[in-house]
Order: sequence, then C-alpha cells, then structure tokens
Amino acid sequence: MTSTQQRAELQRRIWQIANDVRGAVDGWDFKQYVLGTLFYRFISENFASYIEGGDDNIRYGALPDSIITPEIKDDAIKTKGYFIYPSQLFAQVAASANTNESLNTDLAAIFAAIESSANGYPSEQDIKGLFADFDTTSNRLGNTVRDKNAHLAAVLKGVAELNFADFEGSNIDLFGDAYEFLISNYAANAGKSGGEFFTPQHVSKLIARLAMHKQSSVNKIYDPACGSGSLLLQAKKHFDAHIIEDGFFGQEINHTTYNLARMNMFLHNINYDKFNVQLGNTLIAPHFGDDKPFDAIVSNPPYSVKWIGSDDPTLINDDRFAPAGVLAPKSKADFAFVLHALSYLSAKGRAAIVCFPGIFYRSGAEQKIRQYLVDNNYVETVISLAPNLFFGTTIAVNILVLSKHKTDTRTQFIDASGLFKKETNNNTLTEQHIEDIMQVFDNKADVAHFALSVSFEAIAANDYNLSVSSYIEARDNREVVDIGKLNAELKTTVARIDQLRKEIDAIVAEIEGEAA
Repeated sequence: MTSTQQRAELQRRIWQIANDVRGAVDGWDFKQYVLGTLFYRFISENFASYIEGGDDNIRYGALPDSIITPEIKDDAIKTKGYFIYPSQLFAQVAASANTNESLNTDLAAIFAAIESSANGYPSEQDIKGLFADFDTTSNRLGNTVRDKNAHLAAVLKGVAELNFADFEGSNIDLFGDAYEFLISNYAANAGKSGGEFFTPQHVSKLIARLAMHKQSSVNKIYDPACGSGSLLLQAKKHFDAHIIEDGFFGQEINHTTYNLARMNMFLHNINYDKFNVQLGNTLIAPHFGDDKPFDAIVSNPPYSVKWIGSDDPTLINDDRFAPAGVLAPKSKADFAFVLHALSYLSAKGRAAIVCFPGIFYRSGAEQKIRQYLVDNNYVETVISLAPNLFFGTTIAVNILVLSKHKTDTRTQFIDASGLFKKETNNNTLTEQHIEDIMQVFDNKADVAHFALSVSFEAIAANDYNLSVSSYIEARDNREVVDIGKLNAELKTTVARIDQLRKEIDAIVAEIEGEAA
C-alpha cells in the first residue's frame, strides 16, 4: 500500500469511527473524544519510543511502574515535557477497555496524572489542561457509568485499530494528518461553528508562503488568532524546520480551540520547548510582548467581530493602535487585528492576514487606518480570493500582505477571484493556482485583469481605497459579437425565409387547384 493509499484508508476509517460510535453523543462534543483519543495514543507512543531509544530489547509498556526511579522521571519530563507510566500508556488501557468497569474514572486519573507530571517544570503551561475537553465522566457520554464506558471503549478500540505504521518510520506525520482530517471534516460538515477555527490547508499554504517569501530563515512565526494552529503548522509542513529558529507562537481566545492548537503541535512532533500557545483575548490582553518582533506572521482572525474599542480610553494610547491615531470601530475589530500584527512584525518580515473585503473600502475610522498604512508604506499586496474557499462562509475574502521593508511606494493588487477548483462543498486552490499567485507576487509584474502595481498618489487620490476591484479591470467574458457578420447572416436567413414562403405558397396553390 502506497503512502497515499494508506493515508486515504486511515482517513476513511477515522471518519467511520466518528460515525459508528457517535450514538447519543452528537456533534462537536463527540469529535472531541476522537481527537482526544488520537492525541492520547500519539503521546503514549511518542513517549514509549523516547524511553526505548531504539533498543528492540526494551518494551516500555511491559515494564512495571515500580521500575521508574525519580531520576528517570525527572530526566524524561525535562526532555519531553510530561511523563507517562507504563500502565498509563494508551495500548495498555485500550487492551482491557471492554472489561474495565471503572474505565471512565481510570482515564480521568491518567489524564490528570499526565498533566500534573509537568507541574514545576518549564513545560507546565504547555501541558496544563490539555485533556480538559476530554471529560470522561460527562453525561454527554451517557447517563450511566456502563453507557459512558461503552462509548469510551468503542472510541479507544477504534483508534487502537488504526494502522499508523512504525512510530519512528516515515509515516509519523500520519498522526497529524489524521487529526487535521477529522477537524477539517467536522468544519466542512458543521457550518459556521466548525469553520471558525480551521483554515483549509490549501489556503493555509498560500498564506504561509506569502509570509515567509524569500526569507531563508525566520526567528519565529506567530499567529495572533491561531485557532487549531493550522496556519502555523503549514509553515512547518512546507518549509524545512531549521529555518524557523525559535519556534511557533500563537494566541487563541476559545479554550477548546486553544487545547486543539497545543495538541496539534505535539501531534506534528513539535516539542514543548519549540512552541508557545497562550489563551486569551489578543486585542485587550496580548501575550508575547517580550518575544516580538516576529519575522513571519500569519493569521485568519474572526471577521468583523465586536470589541471594546473606544469604550476603553486607554487603548488609543496602546503602542499597537496609537500610531494610527484612531481605533477600529467597536462593531468591526478587523483593523485592530491588522494593527496588532503590524506592531509585532519585524523590519525584515511579512504578515499575511485574511481580511473581510469591506474593510478595504469603508469610510470613517477604517479609512483613516488605511491612510496610516499606505502613508507609511506598509501595504505590499492585497489579494482577492475566490468565494466559498473557507468552511462556514461563502465570502470572497482578501489577503492583506504587510511589509516594513518595501523598496518602492507602489502597492500591488492581485485579482485571484477566478482561481479555484469546484468541489462538492467548497472551492479549493490547486497547487498551480498557488504558484500563479506566488509568481506574480514575487516579480510584481502587471498582468491584464490579474495583477497591477498602483502608485501611492493614485491610491491617495482614490480616498485610500484598497479594494482590488477598484484597480483591476475584470475580464469581460461576454461573447464578442461581429455585427457585420451577424447582419450578413440575418440577410441570408431572411432571403431563405422569403424563398420558403414562395415555395409554400406555390404548393398551397397547386393543392387548391387540384381540389377545384
């Protein structure tokens, strides 16, 4: 079986588990248990592989817990960030799941022990609360202990039967792929509530490439509204790990999604000391002020959400917003996210941000912020994408690329609204579409109906409108009509009709003559 076939089979079986054992636990609540179980299996196998160190004579799962010395435990936590005893490994628990009458409470105790093993260590905040959404005692699993255990055992058994191949083999990334597959499929099938935290991989790849374009190395990469971490992970997936020197940083306001992001980092084999994901409201309680600036920033913040804005008089003096001289409207926080990203951006870096298109042409405070961005030459490119690329919305969004190292004062506009492949639920960007966008982004060439670089003076004269359609003329796809040719065809047709009428009249006259 090829790796592609293996991945397809794995994804099919994961989705089958989600459908088969859903039962009374519906929607996202249930998906959390499958995701949490995948994560539990991954960290168990990852930890066992670390302890065994490639020695085929050692089977960590077969060892008694009593063999673990304080020194072994301390060393492992300093390296891996957590500790799992042999009896707590996923394989051991799954093997007896069907007959374990205290399965739900045993799992709760194991998860609590894994999290608390990091207490007092540098990894404490990275591990704390990872299993918070995997509530094994919740009535969402069933009204009785027996029902809870039956559902849990079914999920454990289903995940245990998945073939991820040898953990140290080339298919280690299957864990991460499986995780993203389940998240993306839920998002695709759950509408807005599911799509809020997941950026499709094809769009994530484009955003990551824009942010990291021509940077042979970056100090670190940051997402101020990181969701499940899909944008950050595209940077790892499509670029050699060594060029991201100090790791991955993100902040997320939703607790469940924050846990997903941290799990996702582990599942993609990013160790605790190479990522820092924090919980909180980026706009009013930002983290990483001591870690900025960042050479690469990627983000798909929520579109036009409400925020405190001018109701907090201290925000206008905030270093992030003060330079623009005005705050984003209270009903539309889009530009608050943009200004936040700009303030965290290094002099050599780029930020690629998904934006609601209305912010590029509306008046008022948003116009003043656009003026600040253009007057200070921070806007490198605005790209309009096709509609229906994202889960939960059909909006044709834009990507705003910010830079502090532009070599001229022109702003590039790219109309990529015609680049998409139609699929069942959503449109997608193909590899060729991404290449087409990146090529013109790189060379800044003007291409009719596709790309145009516009002078500062022209944008200022246009009230700092940054809407792509204001500068790039749409291709006229209407059929060109040759009037001369059409008139000739009409003349021939009329003559033919006249001839047919004469022939019909002659036939009628002949018939009438015979009847008489």
